[in-house]
Amino acid sequence: MTIAVCPGSYDPVTAGHLDVIERCARFFDEVHVVVAVNAAKTPMFSEETRVEIIRKALEKRNCRNIKVSSTTGLITDYCKKVGATVIVKGLRQNGDYEAELGMALVNRKLADVETLFLPAAPDLEHISSSIVKDVARHGGDVTGMVPDCVIPLLGEALNNEKRA
Repeated sequence: MTIAVCPGSYDPVTAGHLDVIERCARFFDEVHVVVAVNAAKTPMFSEETRVEIIRKALEKRNCRNIKVSSTTGLITDYCKKVGATVIVKGLRQNGDYEAELGMALVNRKLADVETLFLPAAPDLEHISSSIVKDVARHGGDVTGMVPDCVIPLLGEALNNEKRA
């Protein structure tokens, strides 16, 4: 059985993330979508909320070989724990390759785990979690950029930011 891991902060999960996850699920027996908790970042959504949003977004997509979880440790440690031999990362046009290549080389050294890069779908390659949050903060419509279940949660999180 070939197991892949699709790690990310997923804050929030976007249509681009879901596209990469679904395409990945066609190639591997089991795919673990892993919310990677980075202590250096302050996410908009809690770890638990991000996991639940991804589960909800995937439940209507008939991807039975996908598991969603989180980790606070190294992705390579998670890979060892579940027996994954590959990490799958989506790439957009904006320099993702340069940023991801260094991590891929370190991951191979740490755990003998290969990294597979999947290019983003052309109609989604401009979307990132940061752009979604920025557009939403300025009152823009993020419909189509994120799963529908994210939109009310994003509005609620932004209202909470304003009150803080």
